[in-house]
Amino acid sequence: MTTTLAAPDAAPVVWPSLYEAAERAWELEESLPRPTSRSPEQQAVAATAKDAARSLRVQFLDAHVDALYDRLTAGRTLALRIEELVEAAATAFPALVPSAERLASDRSRPQADKEGHEIDQGIFLRAVLRSPSAGPHLLDAMLRPTPRALRLLPEFTRTGIVEMEAVRLERRDGVARLTMCRDDCLNAEDNQQVDDMETAVDLALLDPAVRVGLLRGGEMSHPRYRGKRVFSAGINLKNLSSGDISLVDFLLRRELGYIHKLVRGVLTDRPGQWHSPHIEKPWVAAVDGFAIGGGFQLLLVFDHVLAAADAYFTLPAAKEGIIPGVANFRYSRFAGPCLARQVILQGRRIRASEPDARLMIDEVVEPHDMDAAIERSLVRLDSEAVLANRRMLNLAEEPPDAFRAYMAEFALQQALRLYGQDVIHKVGRFGARSA
Repeated sequence: MTTTLAAPDAAPVVWPSLYEAAERAWELEESLPRPTSRSPEQQAVAATAKDAARSLRVQFLDAHVDALYDRLTAGRTLALRIEELVEAAATAFPALVPSAERLASDRSRPQADKEGHEIDQGIFLRAVLRSPSAGPHLLDAMLRPTPRALRLLPEFTRTGIVEMEAVRLERRDGVARLTMCRDDCLNAEDNQQVDDMETAVDLALLDPAVRVGLLRGGEMSHPRYRGKRVFSAGINLKNLSSGDISLVDFLLRRELGYIHKLVRGVLTDRPGQWHSPHIEKPWVAAVDGFAIGGGFQLLLVFDHVLAAADAYFTLPAAKEGIIPGVANFRYSRFAGPCLARQVILQGRRIRASEPDARLMIDEVVEPHDMDAAIERSLVRLDSEAVLANRRMLNLAEEPPDAFRAYMAEFALQQALRLYGQDVIHKVGRFGARSA
């Protein structure tokens, strides 16, 4: 079976051998029991079939990714976000990217019983991001404001307040105050939290009355921390175990969406803004309690970070079996390779009171002094000169092409980690304890 698709630059015909290998792998999945019920022999047969198809996918994409991307984006005139891009690719090139139906079937299962179709999304997105022409175009598409943010912008500019499930956004005295408010789960991250955070960041950047942004955790209702502020407990392992953490909507959207916008700003089409299409603003983060995993990762993109003296920081991703976002790319710039390996590979916990914390924390203050210290830091960053200099610092410290190269490999390696047996066993045990 082959498919020829009309395209602005004559998109290539998908190889018959690739279609045949993909069909073979899909037929095996449907004929075999679910992964946790397969015998070792059945597991080996399924893995061999998937590997054969994936090897051909990589070869085909290495040769044709630019033509495919141009086909999907009408010659790069459409700014498709990653979720839109993989959906369009699944429709136009079904042997390359899993269909919505296959993904939906996988999402309905616990992580241990998924077939791992997201790995094929990772293969596709790695090829796109590695491309010197397609990759930057996709990064720019992800820097544009989301439709949800654009819908909420008139209300926010009028009232200065937006309440969402995971984030409360309030504008006061020129400051956009983002409060993470998942009080029952210590601000653990999931797909909803990523959506709310990107919406809040977009609104803060787009509102002309906002000059500086602040991110802080709210007060918790969790029994162990009731009434106390907490920054973030990182990824929601319970959701990961149940199969509700996705590669595209969480792990990649998080990095290419709101976190990248904290660094580069939001990309807009504003007539007359010839000097830059980006709207950027300085950002302050304030850590109460702890910043674990994704919370730690967030701190690496802020212009000023304060922490309460009793706070601590840790990146347990290696212990969990996954990759800690872009921390592998950013943290060694702060701490050097030795400490970065201790924290990332060995799970070393850093307390705010120890000297090594000052490699990533600007101010350590007593808990009762946090509010006043935060307000002082916001005043210091409220300057046009700060804005221009942060842009140049970010350009020097995190060149766009270097970030793109990291994210290309991350797209595949994180997908592979999600389906590693060690990860499945670890999050399965966590899920059982939570239940």
